Amino acid sequence: MKKYKYPTTIIILLLTITANAQLLDKLKDKVENQLENSTLSELSEEEVAAGLKEALNRGIEVGVNQLSKPDGYFKDLEIKIPMPDEAKQVETKLRQIGQGKLVDDAIESMNRAAEDAAIVAKELFVAAIKSMTLTDVMGILKGDNNAATAFLEKATRTALFDQFKPVIKKSLDKVGATKNWNLVFKNYNRIPMVKKINPDLEEYATNKAIDGLFIQIEKQELAIRQDPIARVSDLLKKVFGNNG
Repeated sequence: MKKYKYPTTIIILLLTITANAQLLDKLKDKVENQLENSTLSELSEEEVAAGLKEALNRGIEVGVNQLSKPDGYFKDLEIKIPMPDEAKQVETKLRQIGQGKLVDDAIESMNRAAEDAAIVAKELFVAAIKSMTLTDVMGILKGDNNAATAFLEKATRTALFDQFKPVIKKSLDKVGATKNWNLVFKNYNRIPMVKKINPDLEEYATNKAIDGLFIQIEKQELAIRQDPIARVSDLLKKVFGNNG
C-alpha cells in the first residue's frame, strides 16, 4: 500500500482552515441570532400582536372557506368523516349483504352537513382572537408550529361544540344525513343475531366536523410560519420573517 507524506506546513494549513471554518460557522450563528433579536426588538408589542392576529384571522378565513366549499370535507382524506369506530361492524356487514350504497350515502351526507355548517365557526374564532392577551401573543409567536391552533382549540372547543351542534343537526336533516343514518342502523339491527347499535349521529358528526376545522387551521398556521409566499402583508413579513 502506497503511503503519502504531506509537508508539515500543509497539515498545519489544513487544520487552520478547518478551525477557522468552525469558528466562522459559530460566528455566523451568533450574528444571525443577534439580528433576529434585533429585528424583533424593533417591533412594538402592538405590531407583534397585530401581526399575529392578522395571521390567525387569515388562517381562519382560508381554512373555513375551504371546508365550507363542496367536497371541503368529503374529498379531503385527512378530515373526511367516516363511520364511527363503534359502527365499523355495521358498515362491514351491510357491505357484505349488498347494501354498500346505503353506507356510502350516509358517509357522504355527514360530510355534506359538516361543509354546510363550517362557516358558523368563523365568528367564534374571531372573538377568541380579539380576547388574546400580549402574553398569549408572545407565547404563540415563539411556540410550536401549531401553538396558535392549540390556543384556539383550548379557547373555543366547548363553545364551538355548543354552537355547532344545533347547526350540524339542521344541516344533517337538510342534506338527508339523518334519514340515511337511520336507514343504515335500522337495516343493520334487523339482521338476526347482531348486537343492536345506533350511535349518536349529531354528537359524532359535530365532534368530527370540529376536528376537521382545527386540522385545516393548523395547515394555514404552518404555511404562514414556514412559507414566505403565505405572508401576504408587510406586517406578516416583519413578524414571521425570522421564523421562516
